[in-house]
Amino acid sequence: MPKTSPRRLAQRSYEAFAAGDRKFFEQHLAEDFTFSSPLDVGLDRAGYFARCWPGAGQGQKFNFLRLIEHDDEVVVTYEMTKPNGAKGRNTEILLIKDNKIVSVEVYFGWDLLPNH
Repeated sequence: MPKTSPRRLAQRSYEAFAAGDRKFFEQHLAEDFTFSSPLDVGLDRAGYFARCWPGAGQGQKFNFLRLIEHDDEVVVTYEMTKPNGAKGRNTEILLIKDNKIVSVEVYFGWDLLPNH
């Protein structure tokens, strides 16, 4: 598989999540992948698919405010719009090595008012 920049791989992961493209995640999540958020600390790969994947494929729209690549990490701040018009903002840190997402740390933001 051709090497993708960590920044582009991170961005593509959000697009794939919104599209419900599980094949992308099967290819790009490391076997020892971990996912942490304020609600779920230290989910493994299977835990991620069980807990988080049901929210995929809902046509969310992501507006990237920050995609900062530093060494093996990408810091992503985005505003997401759900199909029902609700909006929110999060910042996440993705660790990417050898074209694989090794970990994701999610820091919840807040809901945005309709005019944002």
